[in-house]
Amino acid sequence: MFKKSVAAVSASAAVLIAISGCSVKAEDSGGGGGDSGSLKTDVGVTDAEISLGILGDHSGPFKASGLATTHGNQMWVEQVNEQGGICDRKITLDINDAGYKPDNAVALYQTMKGKDLAIIQLIGSPILAALKQQITTDKMLTIPSAWASANLDSEAILMIGQTYDVEMINGLAWLQQEGKIAKGDKIGHIYVDSEYGQNAILGSQYYAEEHDLEIVKTAVQATDTDMTATVTKLKDEGVKAILLSVAPAATGSIAIQNASQGLNVPLVGNNPTFSVTLLKDEAVTQALANFHLVNSMAAYDSQDIPLSTEMAAKYKEQFPDLPPEKSIPTGYVYGMAMEQILKQACEDGDMTRQGLLDAKSKVDSVDTQGLTGKLDFSKPGAPTTREAYILEVDAAEPVGLKNVGGLFSSEEAKAYKAPHEK
Repeated sequence: MFKKSVAAVSASAAVLIAISGCSVKAEDSGGGGGDSGSLKTDVGVTDAEISLGILGDHSGPFKASGLATTHGNQMWVEQVNEQGGICDRKITLDINDAGYKPDNAVALYQTMKGKDLAIIQLIGSPILAALKQQITTDKMLTIPSAWASANLDSEAILMIGQTYDVEMINGLAWLQQEGKIAKGDKIGHIYVDSEYGQNAILGSQYYAEEHDLEIVKTAVQATDTDMTATVTKLKDEGVKAILLSVAPAATGSIAIQNASQGLNVPLVGNNPTFSVTLLKDEAVTQALANFHLVNSMAAYDSQDIPLSTEMAAKYKEQFPDLPPEKSIPTGYVYGMAMEQILKQACEDGDMTRQGLLDAKSKVDSVDTQGLTGKLDFSKPGAPTTREAYILEVDAAEPVGLKNVGGLFSSEEAKAYKAPHEK
């Protein structure tokens, strides 16, 4: 179903080919205002194409997951276009690399807003923070790879999956259900002192108040990689588990220190905390035996989910020279979500930016065939799902992760009210 990438002599060359080969700049869609037949359109839609923007990270600290998310987007686009597109139009991707730098993102967005109907992928909390007000003003429907529920006050922001606070609630509920923590325990929470970490803290504190737990908070910087002193502090506090809302490099250090200091407590992380690159170090791999990831997406190539195995086979065909990464399904699901909104907008006869926002509010059940829980975009300020997968590390798996059981949603996650939920 998907075209193969051009053979490359190196992985880095294959990356460039994979990106440039599917990046079609919709130059003619910038001024596409007015009606196109019976369909009302403005920016990013012509009689033949719908241009969707990507503001990714293909060269910065989240390069691995950023490229994988883009590859997932590309796989979705190819499949949709082979099936005839949407509203009799082909989907094109306007791919841009901000390198996880807000200044770059702001400059790139100035061009994107004149050519793209919506943004199918925007990577990073700092990027979203820099652009949120402009995205809201421009009514630019945007799917961010940043899941702080504090940003759900904007109708233009569409987060696919659990928010960071809900992830932590489900993670703690899972720990308690498994008998790994108990009422009265101290729980460490190491978090990046940013929108990301602060939103995760909302969830851990909410659960702790419901279950008589004490959260011992330790803030770090996103660039911190030596967690020796941090883990020593939590060991002295007598914590029974540690929650992680950090970058992958910090996760590796925390796991090593958890083992080497003899603490050996369970570690549970938000979805950005793991990368398969951690498994290049055998000592880190062994130390991650105590680590579990709370994720909205099923593990890559989950054998009990047909769409997951189909996607893995297609990825190998389309990108034969590139190793898989856990964010490939994320990019594909972003496409599935956007597809339902575009179809609703087409049915409504309004594929303007406002028309997309109106269509989004009508979409209340996107079935991703087990890749995530069902997604509901119709409730202002609410997470689009409260269902989680718990993943554990297994170096034998393609991206080093496998599911522990199926989807679940704790009673606490269901009852939790996000900051802007109505």
